Order: sequence, then structure tokens, then C-alpha cells
Amino acid sequence: MIMKDTSAPFTSLLIDGEFRPSLDDKSFEVYNPYSGQVVGHAASATSQDCKDAIESAGKAFVTWEHTTFDQRRDIFLKAADLLETDQYKEKIVKSIQEETAASDVMLPFNIQVAASMLRYAAGSVGQLKGETFPSAIPGGFAMTQRKAMGVIFSISPWNAPVLLAIRAVATPIICGNTVVLKSSEKSPRTQSIVAELLLEAGLPSGVLNYISMDRQDASVLTSEIIAHPLVRKINFTGSDRVGKIIAAEAAKYLKPCVFELGGKAPVLVLDDADIEQAARAIVYSAVMHSGQICMSTERVIVQRKASETLIPAITQLMSSLKAGDARSNPAHLSALFTEASAANVIAMIDEAVADGATVMVGDQKRAGAVVQPHVLMNVKPGMRMWDKESFGPVLVIAVADTIDELVELTNTSEYSLSAGLWSRDLHTALNVAGRIRAGCTSINGPSIHNEYLKDLGGLGGATGYGHFDIDNFTDNRIIVVHAPGAKYPLVG
Repeated sequence: MIMKDTSAPFTSLLIDGEFRPSLDDKSFEVYNPYSGQVVGHAASATSQDCKDAIESAGKAFVTWEHTTFDQRRDIFLKAADLLETDQYKEKIVKSIQEETAASDVMLPFNIQVAASMLRYAAGSVGQLKGETFPSAIPGGFAMTQRKAMGVIFSISPWNAPVLLAIRAVATPIICGNTVVLKSSEKSPRTQSIVAELLLEAGLPSGVLNYISMDRQDASVLTSEIIAHPLVRKINFTGSDRVGKIIAAEAAKYLKPCVFELGGKAPVLVLDDADIEQAARAIVYSAVMHSGQICMSTERVIVQRKASETLIPAITQLMSSLKAGDARSNPAHLSALFTEASAANVIAMIDEAVADGATVMVGDQKRAGAVVQPHVLMNVKPGMRMWDKESFGPVLVIAVADTIDELVELTNTSEYSLSAGLWSRDLHTALNVAGRIRAGCTSINGPSIHNEYLKDLGGLGGATGYGHFDIDNFTDNRIIVVHAPGAKYPLVG
């Protein structure tokens, strides 16, 4: 039974530097996934609120585009320092635990990586430069300049609410764009902290506008925002289902998008691997945040000799873990973010078993939004459990004889955001890693890793397209200086 709590904190919109409720005072409730209790109320933006946010961003762009690189850099460095203060740490920890039921291990991950992202974004102003080169016109020369695009519409998910909200806004803003950030309806209070943080660090009014909205309104309002002529680009992190809808909507207006839509991370284990270390890294990557990370290990493809020791090691580790109330017992894995998500995970397991899969660990049950760790074998390409992201603590193991067979099985899936590969032979590992279709492959390391310092994440393929980098949030404009006294056909 869901318990109501009218004393729960209220999260406002941020429009043109002002935190305020929606114009019609409508709000929605936010629930803790484990307890079902109301942990907050958030303003539900109206159509006019969204227009106000876009127009505020459009007005701010006129001046923000021309701010100096030093000004932008200093704001981001101050924001990183603020994020690491006890005041913000305590606020973030409380909010994340209440809104997402995250376990303790996810909390420093959000804060530390987010602070690093802010500092990296601050330093990336050095990339905002062009080049000069001789023009094709005799006596002329040409130059390129990286210029901001305008208003960026950013949509951020709940599962790493601070760091992914920062990824959604940091590079666009440092490039001179302004942003309208839409939060997840699951974590509005946590993601509003990012807006509060940047405002306190000195970001001018209107450069970042923050909106939240009731899920039932999101489809219509998102379409209206995308259609607004001031919006130049959309970035979205979330499910491939929603990503396809946004891409289709943006295509109506020929507006570009940057997407990161999860993955089905594989880990290859060769016969010569360090089995004990591999097993620990695999299980860590499979159950961190109960598998609700876009880089979570979901598929293990192991050579036959290595499988004799790897499978028992994985099953022993997975059997020792338990999901439940992560707030009262830090040793527990967290609940999934909704009961519907938990039901979907169990349905995927049941479908696989009906098609011949074997459950090595797990009970094929859920208790509300809680799903215990599962290990499955005999799952094959074509099954939903092999092809689609489960977003739960479920690990599939497949055995093959040759490296070629391992690679073929690995790539028999949509592109993965990340992957892992275990081998003591670095030459072989490098050769095999180059054959894996993934944005980032970790050799002898967990799949939950991405070199965000390269471009703050992102890759191509079914998991999304574009990168959260300077190139994708600037226009590369050319200026050509013509030599005087040129002659022209027809007119001389």
C-alpha cells in the first residue's frame, strides 16, 4: 500500500534564474522504489512554462555566447568545488537515497565522477578554436571557427542523476550554448541540485533552465519543446524505445540529436584469463546499482576451458548477494526503480527459461520492485534476454570453443556501450578487443567504465549516436577572405 506524505519536500522549476512552481501550481508525487512512500513533490511544467524556459534560454544565449573562456571555465571550476562541500554532499546523498533507493556504493560514484566531469568541461574550453588555411581562391585565405549552436534541449535519466545531468548540460554550456534541462520524473529533486549548483557557482540567469513534469504530460510537452524554433539540438540519455520516439520527432524539423541509449555489455573471458579476478569484476559490473547502469555486464562469453572454473566462481559470488532495503542494510543491493521494471526483468527470465535457458542462481520471483541476482545459461541470440537490456541484476553466460566463436557471439547483438575482455596475453587481448563492436572495451577490467575524459561518453550504433563532446555542440563555421580586385563572369 502506498503511503502519502504531504510533508515531503517540494522541487521547483528554474526559469530565467528564478525557482518557482508551475504556472497552474500542478505537481506530481515522487515515490521511493523500495518502500513505496512519497518522498517528494515536484512542479509539473505547463506548456507555457516550457515556452518560458526556452525563451529565457534564447535570450541568455545572446550574451552567454560571447562570454570569455575564462569566465566559463571559472564557473565550472567553482561548481566542482561546491559539489565536494559537505553541504552539497549531504543534500545529494539524502536525495538520491530517497528518490532512487540507491545503495551506498552509488553515492560517491555520482559525486566524484560529476566533479571530475565539471573540471574536465572547464578545461575543454581550450578545444574551442579553429584553424586557418589557404583558400582555393588565388590570394585569399580561409579560417574556421567553433561557434555555439543556440538553445540545447537536454533530457537526463534517474539512474545516475547527478553525473548524467551534468553530462547533459556541461559541454553544451561550456561551448557557449544555453540549455533547457528536463529531469526524470523519478529524480527531480536530485537533478534540480545540479541547476542550483551551477547557479550558485555564478552561471547567469537563463543559461540553464530546469523543468520537471508529470509523466502523463511528458510526451506532448517534449514534442512541443522539440518543435520550438529556438531549440537547435536535443541530447537524451535513456531507453532505446524513447530514443526512437525522440529521434522521429526531431526528424520532423531536421534537428540533430545526441543519444546514449544503454547497452547489452558483453565480457569475453579467454582460457588464459585470471579467473578469480575476472569473476569478481564481472559480478561487480553485473550487480552494481542492481544492474541499472548502461554499462552493466549482462552477457559473459567464455572459452570452454576457462568456463570450468569461471562459472562456479560467478555462481558462488552471485549467490552470496541479496537485494532489499539498501538504506537500512548497506550490504544489500537496491530495489529496481519501479515495480514495472522488476516485472519486466522476471518476464524476460521466464521467457528465456521457456525457450530452454537454465537458471543457475535466482528464484524467478520479485517482491515489489526487488529482484534477487540471477545467473542464466543456455540463453541464445534471438531471445529477448540475449538481445535486449534487462536493466536488472541478471547475468547470462555462454560457452564457446574458439576466439572467433566468442567474438561472433559477442557481436550477435546490437552495439554495446561498453565491453570487457580478460586475457593474460596482451597482444591477443588487443587484437580481440579491436574486433568487439563497443564504444569502450576494458582489458582485464570491469565493463562499468568509460573514458569520459575523452568525450564525456557516447558512441554510435543502436545504443545511440553522436558524442557528448565539443564537436557535437558547436558549429564549425568557415570564413573566407577574398583577394581584392577579383574579376567575375558576366560582369567583369
